[in-house]
Amino acid sequence: MATATPAAKLELKPPPYPLDALEPHMSANTMSYHWGKHHRSYVDNLNKQILGTELQGKSLEDVIVQTYNNGDLHPAFNNAAQVWNHDFFWDSMKPGGGGKPSGELLKLIERDFGSFEKFAEEFRAAAATQFGSGWAWLAFNPRPSDGKELVVLKTPNAVNPLVLGYTALLTIDVWEVRKLTDGLITYQSSWRSSFPGTQLALSLRLPRRKLLKTRRGRREKEWY
Repeated sequence: MATATPAAKLELKPPPYPLDALEPHMSANTMSYHWGKHHRSYVDNLNKQILGTELQGKSLEDVIVQTYNNGDLHPAFNNAAQVWNHDFFWDSMKPGGGGKPSGELLKLIERDFGSFEKFAEEFRAAAATQFGSGWAWLAFNPRPSDGKELVVLKTPNAVNPLVLGYTALLTIDVWEVRKLTDGLITYQSSWRSSFPGTQLALSLRLPRRKLLKTRRGRREKEWY
């Protein structure tokens, strides 16, 4: 009698660079704690929550959307969304990053915010004014009411653009964990004072993704 193959567990993804690669902006000690312990706990707890349920074996994105339940959160949502948010947070950074993006992205930032500097100011303000725990995001809105497809969002707790129908492009973690190891002042200074300075490691390196333009039948575009 054949035995069923158990559904694969969700795995902790490593950052796309060594843990010391963002120094001096984020120390290896902070990365080791934030990713190796804090992020890992979300993955472990999520696997426990979905074990033996209809959610086991589904993609992380599917788990998030189903457990968000149009704002009536199911128990697994917070852990699932925090796994995704942290994966995206690590992908929003790179060693030696900083400065302006180029090409199509810069054109859209200038169109929707007026200038890159105004975008940076709005992004910093969103991170600084998020009440309590949460995230600040640059996101793509496929159905804007005002014609502006790029928006700055701040979301409470584990909520992310995915459940709001937006595509995330950049994020910063503004949870209390940011105060650990390196300290709040160091963390805030790296983003608020240096961003978008050329020495900033926490940069606008956008992950590769395709965004389907739905308005006016515009062609599909790639972001780099």
